[in-house]
Amino acid sequence: MGAEPLVLGTAGHVDHGKTSLVRALTGHDTDRLAAEKARGMSIELGFAPLDLPSGRRVSLVDVPGHERFVRHMVAGTTGVDGYLLCVAADDGVMPQTREHLAVLDLLGVDAGVVAVTRADLADPAAAAAQARALVGPATEIVPVCAPSGAGVDDLRAALDRLTSRLTPRRAGGRPRLFVDRAFSVEGAGTVVTGTLWGGAIARGDRVTVHPGGARARVRSIEVHDAPVDEAIGGRVALALAGVARDEAPRGSCVVREGDGWEPTARLGVRLRWLSEAGGDLRRGRRLQCFLGTAEVPAACLPLDPDPLPAGSTGWAELRLERPVLAQAGDRVVLRSAERRTVGGGEVVDPAPPPGARRRAVLERLRVLGGGAHDARAELLVREAGPAGLDPGTLGGGGARAIVLGGRAFHPDALAEARRGVLSALDPGGVPLAGARAASGLPATAAAELVEAMAAEGLLALHGARVLPPGAAPRSDPAVEVVAAALEEGGLQPPTPRRLEEAAGLTPARVREALGELRAAGRAVPAGELWFSAAAAADARERARAALADRPMSIAELRDLWGVGRRQAVALAAHLDATGLTLRQGGVRILRRSGRSA
Repeated sequence: MGAEPLVLGTAGHVDHGKTSLVRALTGHDTDRLAAEKARGMSIELGFAPLDLPSGRRVSLVDVPGHERFVRHMVAGTTGVDGYLLCVAADDGVMPQTREHLAVLDLLGVDAGVVAVTRADLADPAAAAAQARALVGPATEIVPVCAPSGAGVDDLRAALDRLTSRLTPRRAGGRPRLFVDRAFSVEGAGTVVTGTLWGGAIARGDRVTVHPGGARARVRSIEVHDAPVDEAIGGRVALALAGVARDEAPRGSCVVREGDGWEPTARLGVRLRWLSEAGGDLRRGRRLQCFLGTAEVPAACLPLDPDPLPAGSTGWAELRLERPVLAQAGDRVVLRSAERRTVGGGEVVDPAPPPGARRRAVLERLRVLGGGAHDARAELLVREAGPAGLDPGTLGGGGARAIVLGGRAFHPDALAEARRGVLSALDPGGVPLAGARAASGLPATAAAELVEAMAAEGLLALHGARVLPPGAAPRSDPAVEVVAAALEEGGLQPPTPRRLEEAAGLTPARVREALGELRAAGRAVPAGELWFSAAAAADARERARAALADRPMSIAELRDLWGVGRRQAVALAAHLDATGLTLRQGGVRILRRSGRSA
């Protein structure tokens, strides 16, 4: 646990000394803007690395305290693991102190340390007593004076004790970075910063920025100004190639391509409506919804009870004016038009079914948020249908789920997939690819399903064809025509277009035939060309024998094989891909493993 990245966020009233305390703790000035320095207050978020006595380094987020900038504070505290609350000895607890603690509570951040600042100006005992009434008996309270340094070492030790018992709240799963700053750097392009939620993101990853869908590549990564190849949690800066700064603004979200994120404009939540909200929550109430660094207008629809009384918790649906990236377990904060924090809660359903009646949405929320893992998993895996789910999303439930090809499926979905495969069979057989496609499952799961059905005797596999059990395989004339053309061509085979013309076949039929020959071990793809398996094996053996003596260029390999440059380039790339050779500059060398192959 000691090496896992943690993020701590400051909280407290606007002029209670958060920024000067951060400077005393870290040596970093988080007031970035000239306007901030002139006013002596933080308008934007600031970040600094904090080195603790144990040797652990954590990220410290210095957020603004002024009431107008609570939205920045929400952005800063979203994703933090613990807090540092500042209460001035000469002021005590103020309304914004209470609001910041309410926001932390709504975000599920319940562990922290209280610093009673400006302890040189007044007896800290009274302020400490006020803070104790808010945070409870288990939270450490430390008097400090940032300018003189008095108490700073004690505070640093208290923060060390705090972090020793924290675990990252956002560790594991698909990575997300909600952008809190975006700027341009000469030579690096667009740079975005934020707290990384979920798993790792690495240099070279392809990413998408939502909303908008701009695509980019991670050119480089920094954690507190130090370059790294991979980041796992904590405060992170990403340099993105291929995206403009205005395509990745504050509030947007950077995710890895292929991770399956779908933007949603509806959220099913377990909502807590604060007693300070000033009345019941009624259907259609317009509020500002904060999730990550996104701030989106939303209509609130309490489901049970309706209306939702102040000071109570219930089920609700939030309908957002624009989509966000959300998943179960995310926290939201709600603020009113009067710029007051009035509620918040936990996302239970990130995508309620469209068109579902209110009662159906409510029952779904009760199942998903009710704590019965098997009931929740049953609902999710049934709804996933033939697409299946990542088994990790089932949270330990899903006794009936069946994992195939790395995906979890409901038994009914697999039964339907089996029927699809069987209905596609005919006495002459079907291509293996066609049988897999008939299942309707993702590729890896489909392949495993067909193999399992063959093992059960429900069908028979003959090379690249699938037949009913007991049926005798018949040769496919088109496949044999293509095979004969490849064998006749040897190391100078016809291109797929020439195959189409010579055999009188459509492009799709030629691709299908080549696929069947490959699955049967009779043909080998190399770039845009296809070779018979025998010709490819001959080229491989000749190259292995010649390269055992010395490296060879493409021109020399071309002469060795007696082919044109096009065929030589394709064959050389094939040998690279199969691990026999390695390209070094303009020549190929024999890999060590290839000498005994």
